Amino acid sequence: MGLSIHYSGRIKDAASLPLLIEEVKDVCSVYGWKYRIAETVFPNNTLNEQEHFSPIYGISFTPPECETISLTFLSNGVMACSSGIYLFGNSKNATERDYIYRLFAKTQFAGMATHAIIINLFRHLESKYLTDFKLKDDSRYWETGDENLLQEKFKEYDALLDNFVLSFQTFPVEKGEGLMDYFDRLLEHINRLKK
Repeated sequence: MGLSIHYSGRIKDAASLPLLIEEVKDVCSVYGWKYRIAETVFPNNTLNEQEHFSPIYGISFTPPECETISLTFLSNGVMACSSGIYLFGNSKNATERDYIYRLFAKTQFAGMATHAIIINLFRHLESKYLTDFKLKDDSRYWETGDENLLQEKFKEYDALLDNFVLSFQTFPVEKGEGLMDYFDRLLEHINRLKK
């Protein structure tokens, strides 16, 4: 739960990887964000036709109060999530393997300004370095560029979280009660109030 971005794509060409990494590193340095660089050059500056899960190429960064944003690629240039590789790299299940290529990050707690910076960084990277790129933004800022909508969506998500916390404060978990039992009891209480 929380306002997030979901994205996928591939790098346009192998030779541009060091430039992409350098630009992202520069942005991280300006904002004081932590970053981690993986391999910086594809072998022979070419993309491999075969997919290999190791090594991984690119850069990941983590703004404060934000989940890590990965701009990491497999040997064939496809964006991939290293935790997805770790969890599902050996899986034969197509649905599980698909998680390797679906990158996401919750940005809600980083705040609206950081979210906008991340989205604008992706706009720049897409135009210069990425292809087949798709991004779904829960705030709809990626799709619309509308700062008013961005602000409204952040307020909505913050209100949802506040209400969730308030529900725990006004209708607390009883001692020894499991989470599922708590929600069953909460729903019964809500249904009684509706009558």
